[in-house]
Amino acid sequence: MRSLRLVVALVLLSSAAGLQAQSAAPAVGATSAPFWSGMSDAASFERAMDARLAHARETLARVTSIKAARTIDNTLRPYDDVALELDAVGSQAGLIQAVHPDEQVRQTAERVTQKVGALATELSLNRGVYEAINGLDVSRADPETKYFVQRTLRDFRLAGVDKDEATRKRIQALRDELVVVGQDFDRNIRTDLRTVTAKSAAELDGLPADYIARHKPDANGVVTLTIDYPDSLPVFSYAKSEDLRKRMYMEYQNRAYPKNIGVLDTMIAKRAELARLIGYDDWANYITADKMVGSATKASEFLDRIIAASGSKAQREFDVILKRKQQDGPGTTVVNAWENTYYSDLVRKASYDFDSQSVRPYFAFDRVKQGLLDVTSKLFGVTYRPLANVPVWDRSVEAYEMLENGRLVGRFYLDMHPRPNKYNHAAQFGIRTGAAGRQIPEAALVCNLPGGQPGDPGLMTHDDVVTFFHEFGHLVHTLVSGRHQWVGISGISTEQDFVEAPSQMLEEWTWDPATLATFAKHYQTNEPIPASLVKQMRRASEFGKALGVRQQMIYAKLSLSVYDRDPKSVDTTAMVKELTNTLRPFPYAEGTHFQTSFGHLDGYSAVYYTYMWSLVIAKDLFNHFDRANLLAPQVAHKYRDTILAPGGSKPAATLVQDFLGRPFDFKAWEDWLNREEQ
Repeated sequence: MRSLRLVVALVLLSSAAGLQAQSAAPAVGATSAPFWSGMSDAASFERAMDARLAHARETLARVTSIKAARTIDNTLRPYDDVALELDAVGSQAGLIQAVHPDEQVRQTAERVTQKVGALATELSLNRGVYEAINGLDVSRADPETKYFVQRTLRDFRLAGVDKDEATRKRIQALRDELVVVGQDFDRNIRTDLRTVTAKSAAELDGLPADYIARHKPDANGVVTLTIDYPDSLPVFSYAKSEDLRKRMYMEYQNRAYPKNIGVLDTMIAKRAELARLIGYDDWANYITADKMVGSATKASEFLDRIIAASGSKAQREFDVILKRKQQDGPGTTVVNAWENTYYSDLVRKASYDFDSQSVRPYFAFDRVKQGLLDVTSKLFGVTYRPLANVPVWDRSVEAYEMLENGRLVGRFYLDMHPRPNKYNHAAQFGIRTGAAGRQIPEAALVCNLPGGQPGDPGLMTHDDVVTFFHEFGHLVHTLVSGRHQWVGISGISTEQDFVEAPSQMLEEWTWDPATLATFAKHYQTNEPIPASLVKQMRRASEFGKALGVRQQMIYAKLSLSVYDRDPKSVDTTAMVKELTNTLRPFPYAEGTHFQTSFGHLDGYSAVYYTYMWSLVIAKDLFNHFDRANLLAPQVAHKYRDTILAPGGSKPAATLVQDFLGRPFDFKAWEDWLNREEQ
């Protein structure tokens, strides 16, 4: 997931919103209109966003000018109204700069992001607002209001509100600069449109027939491939040509290089300075202070525990891959990075009688999409209604509403296939955060999955299906949690290292034969996927699991390491090389610069450990479901009500305690890691 938060946790949430009625013109404040209403070009988008920012400033001025006694109604409510505006503008600009097909609109959205970032930081450093909220008497308030005030005051202090004026000015400047640096980093990734050529169609040997059919040779017989997921990932898995795999790997791992080397260095240095100004030794300890883990030291200890737990199994898995490669080249002792996926797939064919291409005909995009809607409808007690004539940013985008017992819960958009200059990974993007009685949540799912072209069934790999379910898990979380009275604790505003757990949980249904049989049907024969094939797929998936954990540890260690020390000592290329050669048996590929396209070094910064931390929680949560009947709604409804619906209205540890009856532990994760499917 990519969570487009602004730099201040105080007012920025992974979010969404919208309501029942539509209007022709964009509105300020809480609104029921689909967010793109009244916006057709760069000028209209900027006018709408500027109007919301102006309204936020007017509301903020009213808060600071109050002379009467401070109350929840005259202080906290308008403060939350300001947060509502900043959240909407920041979220919408973040989405549009990542997905809009028009360059001028994207550039305008980047400019709007800078404006809202500046105002958000200004608010977070406003001592008058802080003192006004700190002076509120909430002794008789409801628990959610008390928690909201407690969290808000904490976030003010983490922003640096208690520093002297000169320090606050420097913090403001650094925050503003970091918004621009982050935009540069993301733009360089998004706009790096590299291609790889195959000298002839014969060089595509091993790739699926539908893949070859989609990639026609030019007049000279040359086939051009992009580095987008639908083109690159099948090459890594299936192309018999090592040369093609290697060339694709080198381009894929050099996205945004060399541009982002300097951008990343600047980002790291500015964050280190910011952390020190606020009173922390480094950015890693600053950014973990409000997380479940609590500190960079504890995050590092967690990663070390995961590394130790996965070591022996990862080595055994590598030995099997090496042995398979030795069948093609006796005496070889090295498996290169561009060979890992290819030989792992051959091992699964030989040892588990499973060919990952064999399931693709059962995963046509449109059927998977409908199946996902049907499965989540049954699990969570909601229904979906497709919408026509709703304004969208690209004609390929679909709009839906989620309903519960006929009541509108939220609205969402599906932007699912690649196009030039579009965000090139997979993520849920918030649009507006829901607030009870004020606005419903709105969000967008942005992916780069096969399909979307006339005559193309969009045959997906099982990994694609897992990605779809994962990101939709975030979307469900966003929508069902958008019913709280305060924007500041509504939606996915939990601690960041809990955010991935609900989406990782939903992945489990992609491995269940009964669930898959409801929608995974052969695109030509309409036959459901055989349970025996799903079992083979599950058995085969156990292979390489520990190596996958080790790869995640490279990401997590890099994320933490670039931010937990003096930036003058940070050489990101040297770090990537050292971590790769230490934690993974496939040697670092000289000349690659993975870090320049690792977008999480911006958005998640030091806390990529979140993915594994959340996975440990997710495995524990999933243990409470009946694996013999995963579509039974009873436990799922409890999960919805105790884990998803509360949003950020309680600490994440409390949510877990409410569902499990105890704190989470490692047992279920360790069982998952060491499981050998029979």
